[in-house]
Amino acid sequence: MATAVALLLALSAMPVVHLQPQVTALGVATALTLQVSDPHGIREAVVSVEQNGQRYSAWETKQPARRIFWQQAVPDSVWNFVAGTKTMPQLKDGKAQLIVEVTSNDFRGKTVRLERDVMVVTQPPVLTVDSDQHYLYLGMADLVTFNVAGYWTEAGVRVGDETFRSWPMPDGKPGLFSLFAFAWNMPPGTVPLVYATNPAGNEVTAAMAFQFPKKEQPKYRVRDLQLDDRFVQKVIGELDPNGSGDPIARFVKINSEMRRANNKTLSDLRFKTEGRFLWSQPFLQQHNSKVESSFADERNYIYQGKKIDQQVHLGYDLSITQHVGVEASNDGRVVYAAPLGIYGNCIVVDHGYGLQTIYGHLSEIAVHEGDIVKRGQIMGKSGQTGMAGGDHIHFSMQLEGVQIDPKEWWDGHWIKDHVAKRVSLAGFSD
Repeated sequence: MATAVALLLALSAMPVVHLQPQVTALGVATALTLQVSDPHGIREAVVSVEQNGQRYSAWETKQPARRIFWQQAVPDSVWNFVAGTKTMPQLKDGKAQLIVEVTSNDFRGKTVRLERDVMVVTQPPVLTVDSDQHYLYLGMADLVTFNVAGYWTEAGVRVGDETFRSWPMPDGKPGLFSLFAFAWNMPPGTVPLVYATNPAGNEVTAAMAFQFPKKEQPKYRVRDLQLDDRFVQKVIGELDPNGSGDPIARFVKINSEMRRANNKTLSDLRFKTEGRFLWSQPFLQQHNSKVESSFADERNYIYQGKKIDQQVHLGYDLSITQHVGVEASNDGRVVYAAPLGIYGNCIVVDHGYGLQTIYGHLSEIAVHEGDIVKRGQIMGKSGQTGMAGGDHIHFSMQLEGVQIDPKEWWDGHWIKDHVAKRVSLAGFSD
């Protein structure tokens, strides 16, 4: 008998319990998923919330006990349920503890217990947005300040499907600000919204005062680029050296698929930004440079009289002379310095708060990731690496990974009106 009991104990299982999502707050009806792995199945699973010494039942399930003739190889169990004040009206806003207890359906009946500290939150945050008039332009940026009251964990600005995070005011004063962009291809009627949310699923949005001055909206150019065999061979030889097949098909694949992948790499660099201004002067356009191509030019690629591709050029092509020194547009920290597909040898400098400058097609790179650079510092030499048909610098800017028109950042008066008057930009002078 003792041997049989020992065997039953030894063969008993321990439930493996996962609760999703990683909940930190409960609202009116917060959706939760409980997943349990146990080869013998579950005798009981109970979810409760404890607050101020009282425990309230959120959800439970029970099965008949199988202490000896238990099941084998029972598949995982998954249950979806909601927890919050809808099912537990006794809960009050404030701290609580979410408790999950799961018991195996075998001889030992081992119980696993999970505990998570949570906040009960039934009210959304409260937003107060600045009263400034915000003039919005396709492809350009702006800054909005606001305050959030109540319990919140995320706030910022949404423009269509793009999200721009918020930051504490740089001078330590109460409140938040958000630098946001109105992308070059965003539908003009899109309403930018300030938002704040919390993990309980409560969200509030508020509109800022804004206008889209119709007469001053940028008009993007459409250009035909005539391709010859020499340029096609140059591109595929550099960017697809081990490829095979039709050269034009390879070129189009580089110009489309590689371009998208490269732009995602650039966009992901937003996660390497610093939460402070690294600059205090207007941004520089490369000295003595001539603009060969502007922001958001639509390019039709023509080969032997036929259009084979179409892409949008999100930057400025700046030319001077061959192998000219490439200047840092402003103070910042290098977050990328390496080859990057269609951009060739590429440098990206972070200027804080998600604002970054991009320098492409270089023949040489003279800085490394992590280097601190100063405004006007030479970081390398211009060239024609990547998708470049002649020696020049591809210069562009991005805000939270959204590429924007740099021209407003070259304008000290714009920076004064849109940035320095709204938040503290130490040492700024236009």
